[in-house]
Amino acid sequence: MTNSPANPLNDDLLNQLPGEDTLPEGHKSGFVAVIGRPNVGKSTLMNAILGEKIAIVSPKPQTTRIRQLGILTRDDVQIVFVDTPGIHDPQTALGEFMVQVAVDALRDADVILFVVDTSHPPTSADRRIAELIHEAEDVTPVLLVLNKVDLAESPESLQANTDAHRALVPNAAWMTTIAREHEGTGAVLDHLIARLPEGPRYYPADQLSDTAVRDIVAEIVREKALINLEQEVPHGIATQVEEFKQRSKDMTYINCTIFVERDSHKGILIGKQGRMLKTISQQARQEIEQFLDTRVYLDLWVKVLKNWRRDELALKRLGYRLPK
Repeated sequence: MTNSPANPLNDDLLNQLPGEDTLPEGHKSGFVAVIGRPNVGKSTLMNAILGEKIAIVSPKPQTTRIRQLGILTRDDVQIVFVDTPGIHDPQTALGEFMVQVAVDALRDADVILFVVDTSHPPTSADRRIAELIHEAEDVTPVLLVLNKVDLAESPESLQANTDAHRALVPNAAWMTTIAREHEGTGAVLDHLIARLPEGPRYYPADQLSDTAVRDIVAEIVREKALINLEQEVPHGIATQVEEFKQRSKDMTYINCTIFVERDSHKGILIGKQGRMLKTISQQARQEIEQFLDTRVYLDLWVKVLKNWRRDELALKRLGYRLPK
């Protein structure tokens, strides 16, 4: 049975969808949960398959915090990829939220895409994810993606790591990839399509994500901050677009706040004579302009919201809904 979208379709959206008689016979559709521990390449893999940048990517663990949909539509198939936060041992209320988002995605999936980093042996987080998958794999097919095969120390360690990861989900199909180079991603897509059920389109053919434009812009700003800042700062960063106005056909004004947990982090983020904030702003503006296809005036502000990752009220203010 094909799952329904996480967000019910409204009447306007339904009116945009093609009628069943316009789809080819045997049209397939479904939801693919992309799951794995932090920094194994889940978002990179999804972006590579889609051919578009939907999820933000950085070298920092736990870059993805919210569930993000990436929608791939062809004449014969529509795949809705659900990019999830990396499963880890949560130390804060934000961490609990992130793990619950990933667990919920498993329940609604037509196929589970379990991504691992084959340059290292399995971790406790990999084993925990495998346990969650075992609970679902009786009814949901699983594909194990062995990513980063080019980064193993030696052929012997690659083989050992591959065997150890495969042992976590012995009944799953498996493939190797180098997602950042798009190697192996076509084979992954073909396998997913083969495992999907027949079904309708859930979204219009030209829709790439269900994430609001303001949220995508906020995530772009956060990505540039993650890439440029030191290790101790990124986990304490949140971004929120306060104002988004199209001032003319070719100019969009955006006011975005970057929240940090400590006064010292505010100074690091702004940088000497404002240089760090200027760098983040320039990089974010360039990408936002490409995304919006207009010129952008990006107004960035940095504010301290002490210990926001442990404060449920602050988390709700920033749009993170905690598990009940």
